[in-house]
Amino acid sequence: MPERYFKLTIAHDGTRYVGWQWQPGERTIQGEMEKILKRVTNQEINIQSSGRTDSGVHALAQIVSFHLETDWKADTFRRAMNAYLPLDIVVKKAEEAPWGFHATDDTLKKRYRYVVQDGRIGDPFALRYAMFAKKNLDLKAMQEASKVMVGTHDFKCFEAVGSPRTSTVRTIYDVSVYRNENLEDTKIHIEVEADGFLYNMVRIIAGTLVEVGRHNRPPEWISELIAGKDRIKAGMTAPAGGLYLQHVSYRDVPLAAEKAGLVETSSDTSNPV
Repeated sequence: MPERYFKLTIAHDGTRYVGWQWQPGERTIQGEMEKILKRVTNQEINIQSSGRTDSGVHALAQIVSFHLETDWKADTFRRAMNAYLPLDIVVKKAEEAPWGFHATDDTLKKRYRYVVQDGRIGDPFALRYAMFAKKNLDLKAMQEASKVMVGTHDFKCFEAVGSPRTSTVRTIYDVSVYRNENLEDTKIHIEVEADGFLYNMVRIIAGTLVEVGRHNRPPEWISELIAGKDRIKAGMTAPAGGLYLQHVSYRDVPLAAEKAGLVETSSDTSNPV
């Protein structure tokens, strides 16, 4: 029986978990999924994801990959896993992936959303899912400030201590700041798409833009922060509960297949939400 590669698109509420990555004695998304995969396949399966979300962070479309010898159809995994997974983790889609597909290594770019509730009155039902700014924010000022982030820069000012990278240079393709007018209590959405992210980068960007929205800092402050590369001078690290992994884009041909000299190609494996 040939080895086959699979790709899952999952959504999860991160409130009850200490993050994606398996940790001994802790409740994690990876741990729950591998436990259920073992239950339904009777095999020990190590899974990969597009990235390690932190404790309390949510996902609208996290991508998971694994491979094994099986004659199951891809959607069988979706149905079998959803029958046993906790209700705060859902497999939205299951599909067979090209040979060698790896959810981490084949990532091209990711898009995160941060949700902010501004205004004088809080929402008790959003405490775990948005940051409460306690003041009406200037959306136009935040939009103006976000424009200078687009491009390739050294974003050291937006990196938290604790998980250093060999390089703090990243390319941001888009930053969108807008009100979600589909909700009664319109919240501000800050969406950031980049080729990679530093530790707590989006949460620090959100906290920094909130400072601009409060008129504590002018929009041009962002340029000074990026040039100065000083984390201490940027805004707060916004709470984890307001952050959502929204979308992941992938290479057409997996790196493993390319290195092996295979000519197999596939359709675009990005997963818009």
